Formats: sequence, structure tokens, C-alpha cells
Amino acid sequence: MSAAATLTAPWRGLSRAVWILVVARAVNRIGAFTLPFLGVVLTVEFGASLGETGLILAVFGVATIPSRLLGGQLADRLGRRRTIVLGLTGCAVAQLWIALSSTLWSAVLAAILLGLAFEIYEPPSQATIADVTDPSDRPAAYGLLGAAMAAAGVLAGLLAAAVSHWDLRWLFVADALSCLACAVLVALALPADVRREHVPATAVAVWRDRRLVLLLISGTVFATIYMQLVIGVPLTLLEQGLPESGTGFILAVSAITLILAQRLLRVRRLDDFRSIAVGYILLGAGLVVCAFAQTLTVFLLAAVLWSVGDLFLLTRYLTQASGLAPDHARGRYLAVFGLSWGIATAIAPLTVTQLLETAGPEGLWLSSAAVAVVLAALQPWFRRRLAPAAP
Repeated sequence: MSAAATLTAPWRGLSRAVWILVVARAVNRIGAFTLPFLGVVLTVEFGASLGETGLILAVFGVATIPSRLLGGQLADRLGRRRTIVLGLTGCAVAQLWIALSSTLWSAVLAAILLGLAFEIYEPPSQATIADVTDPSDRPAAYGLLGAAMAAAGVLAGLLAAAVSHWDLRWLFVADALSCLACAVLVALALPADVRREHVPATAVAVWRDRRLVLLLISGTVFATIYMQLVIGVPLTLLEQGLPESGTGFILAVSAITLILAQRLLRVRRLDDFRSIAVGYILLGAGLVVCAFAQTLTVFLLAAVLWSVGDLFLLTRYLTQASGLAPDHARGRYLAVFGLSWGIATAIAPLTVTQLLETAGPEGLWLSSAAVAVVLAALQPWFRRRLAPAAP
């Protein structure tokens, strides 16, 4: 078997629509490393204090919550393809606005608009993958999306490291262009939306599904830890007196690790709950290393550990959420579960800035590691609670 065949073996037989969507999202990801730098731009370019930066990023996070719900509603009613294109176009407009802003208030308004558009394309993207794959193939399909995003992230991280020496605003221009390129590819290549004449009104039933609500709570805790890494690592580097460009290298190493580990680790042989438990243990180990890191080399080691943990976590949470959903409400189920990221994006800036000010990097990352270990220990309990109800 050739090297290429060996590498792609886990993803053989996946639908053409999955591959088209994966390529489109990878194009988008190449320029989409702006969020980790948004706090730095607000601080360095616009003179915001650490507290103001945390508040602005929290408002951005709050704005992503209705964005995600809107994406789920539109995905089930307007169609997957149309919703993806709409969300990407909105993100491009907001990114260009940030890049062209000359005052802090203009940047704040643009950040709010970005939050309102930021999550629209996620539910239809995730629902499209679930629509065209069998349940047993969904971990591989979501894994393919993650691997492609990571591969694009290698280029994106290097781009971020290079551009950060010049002007951080160019990152937002690059992201806007990649959003538009992704929108064009989706509009031209993804299969046309299927008209749904009668869509059951299940919005209330979605929230009555106690398993989904429990999964949302668990996912929110994980997403908060994840977003603390996204937002907190660049600020931690500043606290340690390390160069801003180090964030780009850390992100690139994280992406490379995710690609390599996906093939080396036989993730599909673990069920969802064991996979999640292993992921939290590895994530916690990376956070402990991050707590005591004072050089870029040690931060890179931490990134390897938490990235292998992410391999076990990200795809399994999506597989669980899509498995709970009926076909006609899949977009809304995934949107509700995806609220975990909006809530986390609102919480993480506040926890990061407050803990950095009061407890320093050690307090921030050790407390996060403790939460990860607790979640690993709770997976047998989650297994019982999320089991399908007896007929």
C-alpha cells in the first residue's frame, strides 16, 4: 500500500459532499487564525487595557450565541449550502471592518458583528457531514474535517508568525479573503439544498431532551478550557516576555501534532466515553506543563500534549451530539450543542484575564488542568446518563 493510501485509509468511502466541504473549510482555515490575536490587537493596536480587552472579547463571545442558534434554524429551514455561504460572507465583512478600523469603538462594533456572524456556518457544516454519513463513519468524517483544518492550520500558523512581525491587521484581511474563497467554493461545488416542504416545529422538543442538555453542559466546560488556551496562551507569552510570533509557532506545532497523531493513534477503536476520558487526561497534562513554561520550547511541548488530547475530544463530542438528533432537527440539535462554544467564548476571556491578574499563569493553567481531570473521572457517570432510553 502506498504512503498516500495508508494516510487516507481511515476516510475511504466517505461521501463526495464531505470532501468538498472539508476542502472548502480548509481554504477558510488557512486565513482564520485571527481570534488568538484579537486580544493582542485590541491591546497593542488600539490601546485597550487588559480588563477592557477581556470585556470586549466576552461581548464577542455573547454575540456568537444567537449566531449559532440562527445557523441551526437556517440550516433546517433555508438549507445547508445557503446558510454556510451567508455566514462566511458575514464573517468576511466583519474581518475587513476590524482591519480598516482607526478607533477602538469601531473595532468593538466590528468585533460584535463578527460574533453575530461567526457561528452561522458551523451547524450546517456539521449537519451536512452527519446527513451523508452512517453513524459508524461519523467519527472518521469529523476526524477528516479536523485533520484538514489542522493541515491548513500549519500554513495558517506560519502565516500568522510571519505577518505578526509586520502588522497584525493583515491577519484579518487574510481571514476575510479566505472566508470569501470558502463561500465561493461551497456555492459552486456543494450539492444544492433539498427543499423541505414540511419541517416539524421541534424547537421546544430540542430543549426538552435532557441528554442534549447534559451534553451541552459537559461540552461547555470543555469548550471553556479550549478557549482559555486560544485566548490565554498569547497573553501568557506576553506575561513571560516572549515574542508575539511565538503564538503562531505554537499553533503550527499544535496543528502538525493533530495530523500526525490522528493516524498513529487508533482512535476509532475506543468508544466515545473512553476516548473522551483519555483526551481529558492528555489535555490536563498539557495544561500542567503550560503552567510552568517559561520558554517557547516548553510551550511547544505543552502544545503537543494538549493537541493529542484534542484529537480524542473534538470529534467524539460532535459524534455524540449528532447521534442524539432526529434527521429533521439535526441542524438545531447541533446548534444547541454548539452553544457550548459561544458560552465558552464569553466566559474564557473573563477567567483568563482575572486569573492572570490574580493568580498568574500557574493559577490559570493548574486550575484548568484540575477541571480536565475531574471530567475524565466523570465519564462513566456520563455513559449512564447519556445512554438511550429503553423503549
